[in-house]
Amino acid sequence: GEIDAEGKPRFQGFPGGGDPRGRGGAGGFETHTFRSGGAGGQGGFEDILNSMFGGAAARGRGTRPGPGSTFDFDAGGIALDLDLSVAMAVSLEEAVKGAEKRVRLPTGKELNVKIPAGVTSGQQIRLKGQGETAPGHPPGDLLITVSFAPHPFFKVEGSDLRLDLPITLYEAVLGGKVRVPTPGSAVELSIPKNTSSGRTFRLKGKGLPKPGGTGDLFVTTRIMLPDGNDAELEALMHKWRDAQLYNPRSDFA
Repeated sequence: GEIDAEGKPRFQGFPGGGDPRGRGGAGGFETHTFRSGGAGGQGGFEDILNSMFGGAAARGRGTRPGPGSTFDFDAGGIALDLDLSVAMAVSLEEAVKGAEKRVRLPTGKELNVKIPAGVTSGQQIRLKGQGETAPGHPPGDLLITVSFAPHPFFKVEGSDLRLDLPITLYEAVLGGKVRVPTPGSAVELSIPKNTSSGRTFRLKGKGLPKPGGTGDLFVTTRIMLPDGNDAELEALMHKWRDAQLYNPRSDFA
């Protein structure tokens, strides 16, 4: 969907068909403005085009516009498209909380753009009057398409997120509370006793914004041993192994 600079949804499309403007050349333009007549109007849109530019110009337009549509043409009968389109990558934190970012246009101009909280990947922000200009024509708009930048530890799956959570050996055995990052703010997750590596916990509503709500965060535990050799831990494991035999791969037999 498309939103404006204030984060409000914007209607997309034009009556009777797509965007009626096509890109024109540089330099000055002579403007001809036409309005298609309604059911009771005298003559038709195609008749006007035929009289001004010849039958080929009218026939080459494709979809016929609906009543009340307004078009600006240059002297050659080509509609002008003065809109600019740029892409902008935002972090997941910026998407959730909102932010202000600077964008550089193809014209070289730079603007500060307000990213509203809750923006989604693929959404468009329209800035009125920030597009290209041409003599005798209103300026075009700037269309910014938002995407999510890769994150160092969150994996995006639609509006849901996945996170590998490192835990210590003693947290896995004894349990405890572990601080978990989210795009909004960190939360505490209770790790039960005897939690194996690969166990997944679902944190509802801690994912990314979506229409009508928020996605979830799926946290998967990864048991991490300390770096280097630990003689005390090795001695403990030798003692524990001799006293507590078990085979986690018994299903493979």
